[in-house]
Amino acid sequence: MFINFTNHPSLNWGEKQKNAAQVYGEIKDMLFPEISPQASEEEIEELAKQYVEDILKENPSAVLCQGEYTFVYQVVQKLKERNIIVLAACSKRNVVEVDNKRIVEFQFEQFRKY
Repeated sequence: MFINFTNHPSLNWGEKQKNAAQVYGEIKDMLFPEISPQASEEEIEELAKQYVEDILKENPSAVLCQGEYTFVYQVVQKLKERNIIVLAACSKRNVVEVDNKRIVEFQFEQFRKY
C-alpha cells in the first residue's frame, strides 16, 4: 500500500507519478490536515502521533508525506522509527509568462526517500 499523505489527490497525478507510486502497491489518499500557524510544538507532536497511528493501520509499504514543514518532520520521524519508507515527490518547476501572468507547472521526476 502506497499512502499519499498530501493535499494533492492521486487522481490528479500524471501517469509517471502514478506508475512510480504503484511500485509500492495500491495508492490510497489520506487527507493531510490543515495545520494552524498558532499550534504549539506539543500540539503538532500530538497531532502527528494521531495521524501516524491512522497511517500505520493501513500497513503501508511507503508513505508520500508533504505539507506543513514541522508537522511533516514529526510524521516522517515517527514513521521512520517504525521502518516505514517515507518519500517526497521531486518535480521540475516550469514557469511560463502569458499576458504578464506567471503560470507555474510542476513536472514529476521521481520520489526521493527522506
